[in-house]
Amino acid sequence: MLLIHVQKITPRVSYTFKQVCKRILGLDINLTSKIEAFIAHDGPKFSYGKHPLGKELYFQSAELLFDYGLNDVDVQVSNWEDTKCFFEVKNNHSALPFDIFAATFYLLTRYEEYLPHVKDTLGRFPATESIAFIHNFLKDPVVDIWAYKLKKVLLIKYPNLQFQKKEFDIIPVISVGQTFAYKNKGVLRSIGGGLRDLWKLQLDKLADRIKVVIGVKKDPYNVFDFIIELQKKRKRKSHVLFGLGDYSTYEKNIGYNHPKHHTIIKHIADYIEAGLKVSYDAISDISILKKEKLRIENILNRKLQYVMCTFFKIKLPEAYRNFIELEIQEDYSMGYSGHSGFRAGTCSPFMFYDLDYEVQTPLIVNSFCICNQGYNEDVNEHLTREEIVSYINKVKNVNGMFIPVFSNIVLSDLHNQHFWKSILEFIWTVENE
Repeated sequence: MLLIHVQKITPRVSYTFKQVCKRILGLDINLTSKIEAFIAHDGPKFSYGKHPLGKELYFQSAELLFDYGLNDVDVQVSNWEDTKCFFEVKNNHSALPFDIFAATFYLLTRYEEYLPHVKDTLGRFPATESIAFIHNFLKDPVVDIWAYKLKKVLLIKYPNLQFQKKEFDIIPVISVGQTFAYKNKGVLRSIGGGLRDLWKLQLDKLADRIKVVIGVKKDPYNVFDFIIELQKKRKRKSHVLFGLGDYSTYEKNIGYNHPKHHTIIKHIADYIEAGLKVSYDAISDISILKKEKLRIENILNRKLQYVMCTFFKIKLPEAYRNFIELEIQEDYSMGYSGHSGFRAGTCSPFMFYDLDYEVQTPLIVNSFCICNQGYNEDVNEHLTREEIVSYINKVKNVNGMFIPVFSNIVLSDLHNQHFWKSILEFIWTVENE
């Protein structure tokens, strides 16, 4: 057990040290603010504060973990070894040149997303506004990298310190905004779609539409048997998240109560964990969210556990508070549309910390690093296979969780997206080493 002395055990301190030391490094820790207990402890220990207590292993602190509420925090990013850092410290006795814990807290809580910023056309916090993008460390899981550098420092001082090994893992996530391209959409929508194809002279698309509607060809968005076959070949903790919102400007799926819709969802759920893709309107309206939650639960006959916000629009903290109120356990929205990388600076799951209430919540946030949703704005930088392998290796180096997000649209043959289908096949076969 590692004893850590802090001047005051605040909710921020408890949250951050548990995430870095316990959840990422697998280290058993105990926090104390009593100098006598710290001095009397014979085992591994270090202090965290403005000044060292003596000649112990010491990490100088910034103010952030001892503050309350939101303040205009000055973040100056610097190069450090093979990565970046911020919240630099001045004390030469500090074992690290920056406050790893304050920097981690800043990124995990999405502190910058609470501060004034320019939103995009959908009201989202854009990647280009983040310090990670501006200072070129968005593509690195810096929180986990920092944690492993902390581990090296601790092992130099305490070579016999025990760490529980955390395993690298992959969780492919399939986002289903439209279960079908042509089928089961009703007479009016089918006729309207056919006329639109004809107007645009998309005759091949019109021919495909007719073949699907009359039943001589499989709907191109129905790639679920392909996904199930991948799962049968190699069991993974994969998720398929279905949109069940009412038809609107942003929601184009077939009716939530359509028998064929239920059949598909139940079929997938026999092999893979199914969840809800929260509609655009439900993100900020808990009454709509309740309806969609009830819909998926009635289909699955079990409580909803996994969700993702449409367009990855996380309205903090309201969206996550609504998830918590409805007892939803895990979110997969933590990433950027159109930019690969680590939105919260980590590839490890973490608990959502509510900055307004200064409390750790039970909601688990899972951070994805690559996605392709099949819409023009969501095309993820035209990533190459080599770049995707690079992301996998970065996550594997810190025993993190690699989460790619794909839409069933990009896995279909409708848009000749064979590349993404091959990428998903490759990802599904990567070994957990």
